[in-house]
Amino acid sequence: QVQLVQSGGGLVQAGGSLRLSCAFSGTTDTMNTIKWFRQAGGEQRELVASITTFGFMNVADFVKGRFTLSRDSSKNTVYLQMNSLKPEDTGVYYCGAFDHFGSSLGWGQGTQVTVSS
Repeated sequence: QVQLVQSGGGLVQAGGSLRLSCAFSGTTDTMNTIKWFRQAGGEQRELVASITTFGFMNVADFVKGRFTLSRDSSKNTVYLQMNSLKPEDTGVYYCGAFDHFGSSLGWGQGTQVTVSS
């Protein structure tokens, strides 16, 4: 299992920026990808971005150009930088670790992001 601890998030005005962190530890030898999801209200969780252990990154079209990923291998931490935030970006953001089969290895505790108009 992989343990993930999230930090960051909070309340920001539209157009502002936030950075979310996801620090991982534990049994990471089978870990292939860290994914960021978000869930708003009673909606389904949606994939926002992902980064593989090789550094390949992918960002959903609806946040492309505004959200970027980075990582600090020395800290076992992945970051989601969110710029030009919109009210529709409001939700609980989760990071998750996955193996190369796409099976979940662990989840972060979630962090609330609220963007006011």
